[in-house]
Amino acid sequence: MEQKNRRKIEIFLLVLILALSAIFAVQVRFSVSGSAIALDKNAEIRPEEEIIIRFPMVPFSGRFVDGAEIIPRTDAKYRWRGKDLIIAPKKFWQPETGYKIILPAGRTLIYSKIERSEFYFSTVKYPAVTEVFPASGAKDVIFGIEDPIIVRLDSPVEGFYLDFNLDPGGAFINEVNPERTEFRLLPKENSDGQKYDLKINISYIGAKKIDDVGEEDLEEKKEIYAGSFETFSFKNMSWEKDFSARLDQARKYTRPKLKEGKYIDVNISQQILSIFENGKLIDSFLISSGLRGMDTPKGNFQVHNKAPRPWSKAYSLYMPYWMAIVPDGKYGLHELPEWPGGYKEGANHLGIPVSHGCVRLGVGSAKTVYDWVEIGTPVVIY
Repeated sequence: MEQKNRRKIEIFLLVLILALSAIFAVQVRFSVSGSAIALDKNAEIRPEEEIIIRFPMVPFSGRFVDGAEIIPRTDAKYRWRGKDLIIAPKKFWQPETGYKIILPAGRTLIYSKIERSEFYFSTVKYPAVTEVFPASGAKDVIFGIEDPIIVRLDSPVEGFYLDFNLDPGGAFINEVNPERTEFRLLPKENSDGQKYDLKINISYIGAKKIDDVGEEDLEEKKEIYAGSFETFSFKNMSWEKDFSARLDQARKYTRPKLKEGKYIDVNISQQILSIFENGKLIDSFLISSGLRGMDTPKGNFQVHNKAPRPWSKAYSLYMPYWMAIVPDGKYGLHELPEWPGGYKEGANHLGIPVSHGCVRLGVGSAKTVYDWVEIGTPVVIY
């Protein structure tokens, strides 16, 4: 019996020695380097992404949570998932920012020492502007639905808020492509011969809806573009300001170039379109032809096809009451274009050549011509 008890004591002492040796070995490993603790990911962290710090053994968790520090100071939530410490921002990590996490010294559950540790990570960059039209410094800019302000970015702006500031200011219409990488802006009112300053600020708003964004959401912002341009001054042109008088003159003095059947008469110099049938004037309308450098072609044409509201891939616009005058559809007659959201350019440029080569008609007059014209109807442009 005494021999058995002695044997049990020897076994117990052996186990105790082995356990103490293991504890000492682990303690030495943590004390020497602390390299067994690792940050799961340290770059391209998204604003709401969790930070994961992996431990080889479970520490006393309270000590780490109470003594942890984040620089720049950021409110965060801490939780344990097994041996992993999960750190989630209460709001979000600021984009384009480098962070440092400091964990205090501590002990594992088997009382091994863990040295004080520091970890570094960086967040994703803000979407960057790659192109703006008109370019900064541009002169003689003409605003129009085919020529809006265009802002292109290198990545989608999902979760971000773009603040466009145009000075002199005013309301403007904006459209964004499905990929959210291109914005098109068109001021509702703009001045000729005016210098404009454009600035673009960006803020992260997460899943918040645009209508719910407040001033507090835009406190952390970054300027991603600043530029200026000047609009064209139409005051230097010799156009007749009284368009009603010009129309009256056209109806009185325009002579038909074709005496048989229907034909469309387009006077580029006076920006007037007239429709004739068998040598008789039906009506005349103000138009807007191609601006200088994108001139509407002159000559004899005909209507090759027509459609009530086709989509232009070239300009990402609807062209209501389209009447093509060349086989490939590059040039045609149509009503003032529309953006996908329904915004239609105003008639203030009718009577002035500002299009990209097509002949624009106003609301009402385009439908009149469209309903009257037939496929094959001659079009004379001079």
